[in-house]
Amino acid sequence: MKAQWIAGQWHKPARAKIPVVNPATEEILDYIPRGTAADADLAVRAARQAFETWRWIPALEKAQMLHRLAGDLRARQKKLATLMTQEGGKPFCENRDEVEWVAACFQYYAEVGRNSRGNSIPPTFHHQVNFTIKEPYGVVVGIIPWNYPLLLMVWKVAPALMAGNTVILKPSNETPLSLLSIADLFGKHLPAGVVNIVTGRGAEIGEALIQHPGTDLIAITGSTETGKRVGQLCAAQVKKFHGELGGNDPFIVCEDADLDIASRAACWAAFLNTGQVCTSCKRLYVFESVADEFTKLAVKHAKSLKLGNGLKPDTDLGPMINLRQLEDVHHRVRQAVNDGARILCGGRRSPKFKKGFFYEPTVLTDVEHDMNLVQTETFGPVLPIMRVKDIDHAIWLANDSAYGLGANIYTNNMEWAMKAMERITAGTFWINDPLTDNDAGPFGGMRQTGHSRELGEEGLDEFRETKHVHLDYKAERKTYWYPYAKYNKLTS
Repeated sequence: MKAQWIAGQWHKPARAKIPVVNPATEEILDYIPRGTAADADLAVRAARQAFETWRWIPALEKAQMLHRLAGDLRARQKKLATLMTQEGGKPFCENRDEVEWVAACFQYYAEVGRNSRGNSIPPTFHHQVNFTIKEPYGVVVGIIPWNYPLLLMVWKVAPALMAGNTVILKPSNETPLSLLSIADLFGKHLPAGVVNIVTGRGAEIGEALIQHPGTDLIAITGSTETGKRVGQLCAAQVKKFHGELGGNDPFIVCEDADLDIASRAACWAAFLNTGQVCTSCKRLYVFESVADEFTKLAVKHAKSLKLGNGLKPDTDLGPMINLRQLEDVHHRVRQAVNDGARILCGGRRSPKFKKGFFYEPTVLTDVEHDMNLVQTETFGPVLPIMRVKDIDHAIWLANDSAYGLGANIYTNNMEWAMKAMERITAGTFWINDPLTDNDAGPFGGMRQTGHSRELGEEGLDEFRETKHVHLDYKAERKTYWYPYAKYNKLTS
């Protein structure tokens, strides 16, 4: 059974435990502690104490630590990718890439974080200097989802550390093992207490961390419903809330697009990590003039994909994370069919496997925009195809959503691409290359997706607050001080 990582050492686990299940085999991989409010308090105290030293360590030294951490992560790439596949189900190659992205992100913030600490601004009077300095908040709580357990950790941890904060991480109970397995690297390269890891149920240890008076910023990636709950708890304390919440991304295919490329791109964007990605293609709008041909190609490609254990080299799609998630997706698909949609392939739990939460990649047509499948976030391997008349129709439907995380378009018509880019409400807009991230490019959403940003310099600033410094290097009595009678006489 794993333990809690607090103050640079393993903390004796609580008696209660939570099983971690392999979604491909339904076997128990290990157990993690069901942490308590007492564990949360211990972690906060450790992070609070470490903060008093960590915030003052020069940025160059912090950067060197993060570079060394990145190197050790790469050395463990195969081992980590294997464990991530076992606990999360993603194909090994996707997890291998995730480890590389994590290492690269640590390196990116190692450099960006030592590049600036504020700005010089013009003064308003003689012999004065004005500037800003950006300071850490203090103790950051990172609540990490199960679909990208290391990547969505580093998007919070790397900028938070370079900004001078200390961190407490609460991984998902579905995929906590990969994060716990690198606790020793945090211990090797960082002072004790700078990064702590605690496990348990969200309503117990998670809320204890959020409401603890010793935490200063709560960063979460999760559903909009969970984000609303966390945001309410933070608002009650006037505590900084950093949320990357649900998404329901549109994908537009115009009549001039290369349909073979666009159909393959749409399938990859819809089925990556078995559709369990916040920026998955969840609403596909295709020009009527090419809809039949596009649909035929998409179905052909979806049927060619291999479902299986992510550790097998020929697997394209792994299992869904658990039975609850699989049943939710299947319910949404059946509801759409009852409302008039047609299943062209998939639409069921795979009968090929006696164990595991495998759901076949699914393509639907005759989908209506007002169906629940389209209006809410469907977190699974489902590609719902809808027809549109033209680019204006596609833009209108793309914007008819409560979310605003990402959006995609396939076209060679620059006017259509730029018009859609300007008018669709989304934090990231991809043209002819879906779901690609860039460490230097800010990631986040609008509307009910939340208004925070990760990655880029914007991601660093999310973990710093600005202080304005006003300096007058010639101390003298000001004419506008008391008594006002003399001041009024001078200015009359």
